[in-house]
Amino acid sequence: MRSNILEKHFFSEAALDRRISRPSEQLVELVSGLNGDFAILGIAGKMGVNLGAMLVQALKKGGVRKTVYGISRFSDPAMIKAVESWGVKPIKCDLFDFESVEKLPDANNVIFMAGRKFGTDTDPELTWALNTIVPSNICRRYSESRIVAFSTGCVYGFTRPGFESKESDTPAPVGDYAQSALGRERIFAHYAKTAGTKVSLIRLNYANDLRYGVIRDLIEKINKGETVDLENGYVNLIWQGDAIRYSLLAFNIVSSPASILNVTGPETVSVRCLAEKLGQLLGKKPVFAGTEATAAYLSNAGKSFSMFGYPEVPVETIIEWSAKWAMSGGRSLNKPTHFQTRNGSF
Repeated sequence: MRSNILEKHFFSEAALDRRISRPSEQLVELVSGLNGDFAILGIAGKMGVNLGAMLVQALKKGGVRKTVYGISRFSDPAMIKAVESWGVKPIKCDLFDFESVEKLPDANNVIFMAGRKFGTDTDPELTWALNTIVPSNICRRYSESRIVAFSTGCVYGFTRPGFESKESDTPAPVGDYAQSALGRERIFAHYAKTAGTKVSLIRLNYANDLRYGVIRDLIEKINKGETVDLENGYVNLIWQGDAIRYSLLAFNIVSSPASILNVTGPETVSVRCLAEKLGQLLGKKPVFAGTEATAAYLSNAGKSFSMFGYPEVPVETIIEWSAKWAMSGGRSLNKPTHFQTRNGSF
């Protein structure tokens, strides 16, 4: 049975965040059984606060008392209040500075979400430094902890629909961002191999909140009458709440050597068809440019489904929720995904 469309339209961002952050019983059981506290490194990013909120809610439902630390530079002070509002304890720290990292509190369970993507074109050196030195700092500090580390499906090469990349495929990153993301993975894998640190690497493709993501990118273009570029003709999409849930459930598969888990939705979605569906819902006809390429960044997430079940929110529902959110004046984060990029330049 389809869930209630927009669940009364998520009339507030608070209601939307509650929906995104709702834990499953499977997650409640898992995190409640893990010994020790939790540290979320890089919590101030687009997914971090929701992840912290889901984790706190899961621990509460499990009836266990553990501290969840949310660690970031917190360049935006408002993020500190957002983190605190969910029961996460904020800690300001420059993860690039190992002396500061050494002073972080103990945590048996670490979620690594820090990294740099946009701006790589103008300063690739900084991207490489942040995407490799910071993971090394964290692995040195938390070598005896369980670590779930976010990565990206961009570490794979392009592939065609029907031949989506699996975890066993050889990486073929294009450009400094994807190459440095693979470098980040290699640092975690090195410590898993040499120090016995238990690690799971999350290769994520396009989580969607109603305020950002591929679907929101297309809505913005359609509403403004801008052309929808079809050169990157196919994408994988997943509801942000499901992406967070799978990532936290990956504590169940941390290992030495490191495990790898693709996290995305089960469908390979045509950008043209997606834009046409959104156009119907918005009452506007999309304007297209270019011709669909035969290959794109596409991942097979069958491993995650076999272990943790299918996404709770299907892509059709995300599309309808997103259109209704936009039509009701719901806020956009104005952070484009640049999913159309095919040359590795960000």
